[in-house]
Amino acid sequence: MIAKIKASARYRWYVLISVSLGTFMATLDSSIVNVALPTIAQNFQVDIKVLQWVPAAYILTITSLLLTFGRLADMFGKTKIFGIGFLGFTLGSILCGLAVNPTFLIGARVIQGIGAAMLMANSMGIITSVFPAQERGRALGTVGTVVAAGSMTGPPLGGLLTGTIGWPAIFFINVPIGLLGFWASIYLLPREPGIDRGSSFDFLGAFFWASGVISLVLGLSQVETIGWTSRVIVTIFIGVILLSIFIKMEIKRSQPLIDLNLFKNPVFASGNFAGFISFVTMFFITIFMPFYFQEVKGYEPQQIGLFLMVFPVAMAIVAPMSGYLSDKFGYMIFTTGGMALMFINLLALSRISTATPVYLVVIAQFVFGIAMGMFQSPNNSSVMGVVPKPKLGIAGGIIATMRNFGMVMGIAISVSIFSARVRLYSGLEKKEAFVSALGDVFLVAACLALVGLLVSFIRGKKYDKGQTTVNQ
Repeated sequence: MIAKIKASARYRWYVLISVSLGTFMATLDSSIVNVALPTIAQNFQVDIKVLQWVPAAYILTITSLLLTFGRLADMFGKTKIFGIGFLGFTLGSILCGLAVNPTFLIGARVIQGIGAAMLMANSMGIITSVFPAQERGRALGTVGTVVAAGSMTGPPLGGLLTGTIGWPAIFFINVPIGLLGFWASIYLLPREPGIDRGSSFDFLGAFFWASGVISLVLGLSQVETIGWTSRVIVTIFIGVILLSIFIKMEIKRSQPLIDLNLFKNPVFASGNFAGFISFVTMFFITIFMPFYFQEVKGYEPQQIGLFLMVFPVAMAIVAPMSGYLSDKFGYMIFTTGGMALMFINLLALSRISTATPVYLVVIAQFVFGIAMGMFQSPNNSSVMGVVPKPKLGIAGGIIATMRNFGMVMGIAISVSIFSARVRLYSGLEKKEAFVSALGDVFLVAACLALVGLLVSFIRGKKYDKGQTTVNQ
């Protein structure tokens, strides 16, 4: 049976399904936990602030290890690292479900994060290696749909499982998926030798990178809750110093953790930067829309959840379509078009007020989902398309790292701007001050989207329409 599947002309699509399992599982666990935190806090009889480390430990672990596992995949094989990721994630999920105190749970989430980092760092590399250039956008677009589905499914599924079975169920549900994915990684995914096996691993570089990322992301993530305190500023500063040391080291090393020469390619550099900006602007909206619907419009959480679902639904619909069309017509029209739509949408949202009809705000979220769906798949395809095969692992790790950094930076920047503008409008009525500050936040986001639009527009056109150096 397995031999027939591997010999099938549609084998690459079976590989896509297997990879999508890991993507869905890792994305699902980024959102499924938050809804259960109050119940877990009550069960362990601790302050919910203590349990903020449950999602934070997961995100910090993933972000700090993406490049490491991307590099190890280039050395020992993407499929091998990907399969171990399934096993690690499944083990972490079992331990999370068995946790008897917050410390144990946080430690188990770190193990989960290690597995998720292995999965996230290698999914795009595996897909790029088995799909021809003329189908790569469609395949990565399908992954975009899976990401949106995971984000969309997490909160309602988490609430259902927590309310009916108990909070451990949100972790145990990963076990059958993880075991299936591990089986597929052994028997279904392509066996590949490590393309760069003869080189050495940069342990010192990995240490400085992980330490710097943890410090920087930890500092930025605390801006939302405690503001720009001296502790936050020092934490961020330490992170910047460590990452600066890391970059200087990598420039001089003959076998670095990250090949900075990849950024000499204009498509790779501009695509990663534009992708980073897209996630920054996305979280300008994501972080504040629930508060707008509740504080200004007075809706209940159940209604707000429905309003917020329009974004991932739109992205899930558009991502595979834009990926498929970019294979035929090139990526430029979709990356620039998606960024242009983000800019126009955010500019319109900057005019938001207490009198703005809710349906217009919901439509704006739907349009932003369309814009992200238009942009992400063709952009990722263009970036991976100019990467030589021996570097696909680390390239996928870089894209995933940019995504995580964009999310964290989006939260930190938007919260900082909002807090400053609320103080400026303190003389207004509370709701008026809120929407006035929110309008300014969206105006800044529109300016960032404009920068992303310009970057997408000026990237190297000679690589458009499938002209790529992949597999070389």
